[in-house]
Amino acid sequence: MSRAVKLNLTLAVATGLAMLLSLMAGRHWIPFDHWWGGDLSSLVIMQLRLPRACVGLLVGASLGMAGAAMQGYLRNPLADPGLFGISSSAALGAVASLYFGYVASPLILPFFALIGAAGGMGALSLLAGRSGSLTLFTLSGVILSSLTGALTSLLISLAPTPFASSEIVTWLMGALVDRSWDDVRIAILPMALGMVALLWAGRSLDALTLGETTARSLGIDLRHLQWLMLAGVGLTVGASVAITGIIGFVGLVVPHLVRPLVCNRPSALLVPSAFAGALLVILADSAVRILPSASEVRLGIAMSALGTPFFLALLYKMRRDIA
Repeated sequence: MSRAVKLNLTLAVATGLAMLLSLMAGRHWIPFDHWWGGDLSSLVIMQLRLPRACVGLLVGASLGMAGAAMQGYLRNPLADPGLFGISSSAALGAVASLYFGYVASPLILPFFALIGAAGGMGALSLLAGRSGSLTLFTLSGVILSSLTGALTSLLISLAPTPFASSEIVTWLMGALVDRSWDDVRIAILPMALGMVALLWAGRSLDALTLGETTARSLGIDLRHLQWLMLAGVGLTVGASVAITGIIGFVGLVVPHLVRPLVCNRPSALLVPSAFAGALLVILADSAVRILPSASEVRLGIAMSALGTPFFLALLYKMRRDIA
């Protein structure tokens, strides 16, 4: 059994155990023997905690793989899935639904977020042009992210009621609270398609580590690769934002944690990062549920609190290496 297979199996088992912990954890712990009794405890497990854990699994896997793919594509270990502006475009769509009061159905907000992500993908493609240049693509993503972020802030400042403003800010913090099977059904198809696109791009990402010129000489179509990245990151990150809001640092932290365990090929990092991302999100969500606080800490805030010390340590290591 190869090292990569062992790593993936280990992460898969750890993720499964984390899922079981997530089903038990909460203000009221529910032991395993109470899951199937047909009473209130089993209802809580099947209708509240299990879909919440499944959403965490999907979101963590999507963000982890998207982060690994982006770092390989940009050849920058500090690249973030939000850099393309897809997450902020999805957030703008969701905020627009809250701003205009289109939240009568629980499906409307995710639908608006997916429309926003699709619009962001189209705008990014138009801005980047046909060259397939990494520089143009990155600059286009920064422009799109800045524009959609500004529009989101504008909608918050012009919110018609304090309640609408509060709802927008709360949603933007990111959380798995009150997730249902409807959210799982909304997200699973675009996330699956996005991850397939990223895995398909794996060989091209490996060639790109040698440089754009060498990659072209090896027969890699950079424009085709750009479309794969656009579709993969757009679908995975857009669907994640659509059902949970913005949860940062997963796509940044996870590839760094997994990279020492795999070879230097970007394609070898994709699947382990998906498992590790799911594991991290599920464990973090379990932790925020059992913290002794008056109200549940939003998962987006918790991930930021975890990510900041990690990157301070990374900054210290980089400064020490330079010195």
